[in-house]
Amino acid sequence: MTENIKEKAAFWSIIASLTLTIGKLVVGLLSGSLALISEAGHALLDTGATMITYFAIKAADKPADDDHHYGHGKIEALAALIETSLLMVLSGVVLYEAYHRLGLETAPVDASPLAFGVLVVSIVVDLNRWRSLSRIAKETRSEALAADALHFASDMVSSVLVLIGLAATAYGFKQADTFAALGVALFIAIASFKLGRRTIDTLIDAAPDGASQHLREAIERIAGVVKIESLRIRAGGANLFAEATIGVARTASHDRVARIRNQVLDTACALYPEINLTLSTIPVALDEESVLERILLIAAHRRVPVHHVTVQSLGESLSISLDIEVDARMSLGAAHAIASRLEAAIKHEFGEKTEVETHIEPLTVALIEGVDAPDAIRQSITASLTEQACAKITDIHNVRVRENKQGLIVNYHCRVDPALTVADIHSLVDRLEQDIRARFPQIARIVSHTEPLRTTPDDH
Repeated sequence: MTENIKEKAAFWSIIASLTLTIGKLVVGLLSGSLALISEAGHALLDTGATMITYFAIKAADKPADDDHHYGHGKIEALAALIETSLLMVLSGVVLYEAYHRLGLETAPVDASPLAFGVLVVSIVVDLNRWRSLSRIAKETRSEALAADALHFASDMVSSVLVLIGLAATAYGFKQADTFAALGVALFIAIASFKLGRRTIDTLIDAAPDGASQHLREAIERIAGVVKIESLRIRAGGANLFAEATIGVARTASHDRVARIRNQVLDTACALYPEINLTLSTIPVALDEESVLERILLIAAHRRVPVHHVTVQSLGESLSISLDIEVDARMSLGAAHAIASRLEAAIKHEFGEKTEVETHIEPLTVALIEGVDAPDAIRQSITASLTEQACAKITDIHNVRVRENKQGLIVNYHCRVDPALTVADIHSLVDRLEQDIRARFPQIARIVSHTEPLRTTPDDH
């Protein structure tokens, strides 16, 4: 749909330019007006430029292919540059001719009603085409149509200058037509310079004015974006192509990073709907990271489960102790190699003076076939749990006991004071489990689930 709108606009521009060219040339030759003949030359070049625009739009709207990964949008900029070159040539020719006419006896100019009529019609047509092309160029972000719009705007201003020159000639100012021609040439030169600078910026991948700063400010406002490492933007026909690298907290989860990425992409598209943004993320260490967070992050990156992390400050150095879990079937040599690599990574993070001690624990990764233990054993363990629980551990319930080749696995729930700290509760439960395992040596593992004491009947 967009392609049809652009092509139709370019086609009708050709018709309008061709009609005005013929009218201005005929009347200019009949009246002897250099300004009007210059305008006819300007219009003729505009007709050729508009034809170039038409074919450039058809080529630029082709999709990306194996040889043109970013599409064919720059063809429009190339067409605009050709149009600029044509305008600059015309401007030079008119300036040269007008300069030589100054101070010379010039042929009389017939400021006839026909000449005025052609100019008025030209101004009306140029105004309508300029407004229409400007609107369509803005909607479709077409550089070629924007160049056409500028052409018609320059035609309109030039026609006004020629009209003033003819009017002045009719009142006896013999050189008025020549000065009007100079004005036309200067205006064409200025318009060409502005258009040429814009198209050259596109061809050399200059960022559109203000786009980089606006996008940078919008991205920096997104929560989770620590910094913008790099940001590059360039125009390509109706599209903007951008590449950005942002820093995110290295402790952020993959889901969190994905949400930040989506927010950045959505923000960029809301600001510039035509943007094609390639986004990369890099992990960044934050100043507020705790020592524990940094250790857990190092272990997570190496996919080594760790627990019981203890960190001691020894003046200018640290002493770090932790348990690592490895496959129970793994050989000691392989497990020790994993532990050594983790220790080296932690030392690299905190300095070579850091003491790192790791304790290797077996992790059962295979499924274990288990069955419910006899009810008598379950009742006996439940009774012992209830008996050995201290005043702060109450309501032993949901006790389950299963047998497997390793021994008994006991799971139970209990309730404790919700005001106690996790460390205090862990110590209480640990003492209870030690007592139970002393009574039942066949227990391989006990897993407790602590819940806060109920304060109301509906509290769970």
